[in-house]
Amino acid sequence: MLDINELKFDKKGLIPAIVVDAKSGKVLTLAYMNRESLGISIEKGLTCFWSRSRAELWLKGETSGNYQHIVSITADCDRDALVVSVEKDGPACHLGTDSCFNDKVYQSEALSDFSYQELYDQISGRKTSPKEGSYTTYLFEKGLDKILKKVGEECTEVIIAGKAEDKKETVYEIADLIYHLFVLMAESGITPDDIWDELASRHVKDSLVVDKKIKQEKMV
Repeated sequence: MLDINELKFDKKGLIPAIVVDAKSGKVLTLAYMNRESLGISIEKGLTCFWSRSRAELWLKGETSGNYQHIVSITADCDRDALVVSVEKDGPACHLGTDSCFNDKVYQSEALSDFSYQELYDQISGRKTSPKEGSYTTYLFEKGLDKILKKVGEECTEVIIAGKAEDKKETVYEIADLIYHLFVLMAESGITPDDIWDELASRHVKDSLVVDKKIKQEKMV
């Protein structure tokens, strides 16, 4: 584990801290820390920055309630910048948006970003803003029974492709299944974060079980 004293703060005693969402990997904000705010962040497990405009310590969420719970803090190779991975209680930006980075300056048509969250947002957008001719809109209009039927059909297709040991077809059918599961999630008010949290809780439980078994074996 790197010692704080090995970090390189600038002439003003600051180091840039890039805050990212631990679940999605999305960049949330860029702020600055000094030795004191970094120490507070580590002690509390909450992001604390140095406000350059107000010249004072700033515990994120102290007034808004939008705390950022620190998962990890990692220094770059030169040790003069930090990446702070967090789980957030609310919007990261003071404007009320999820991230401070929202205004694209350039977007490659050939190399566009893709994420599960982006797919979910697009699917749920068809529920709130129906689009004529959209298959997703069609599913939402038909309702839960139709969506569940499609999920069942896609499950069967995955099983058939997997049993045939056809990797290409299995990938294709799993993609279809994931899409229809996202439609079901949007219809049911379930978000990717809900699923992630459930999986994370199982990981913690599994780790505790493994640790307990190891301790019992050592006692024997």
